Amino acid sequence: MASSKFRDDKIKNLVLKLHTLLPQLNHKFDHSKVPIAEILKETCDCIKKLEREIDDLSERLWEQLESMGVDLEMVKRGLN
Repeated sequence: MASSKFRDDKIKNLVLKLHTLLPQLNHKFDHSKVPIAEILKETCDCIKKLEREIDDLSERLWEQLESMGVDLEMVKRGLN
């Protein structure tokens, strides 16, 4: 029973940390009453958005390097 309580407290603390990273939730809910499911949903949405932004920025970077005449194969080999 004590390990279950410890695990629940640990999960609550991790969810609270996630909540601090999602300022958009502060506009929707009272700070102390944000549903855990909403925090997890917003976290997943945020991660997906960041992944899309990374992909877009990577593509723009490669296009910019290519337009500058940079040897992209050499750059790719350097990243591995």
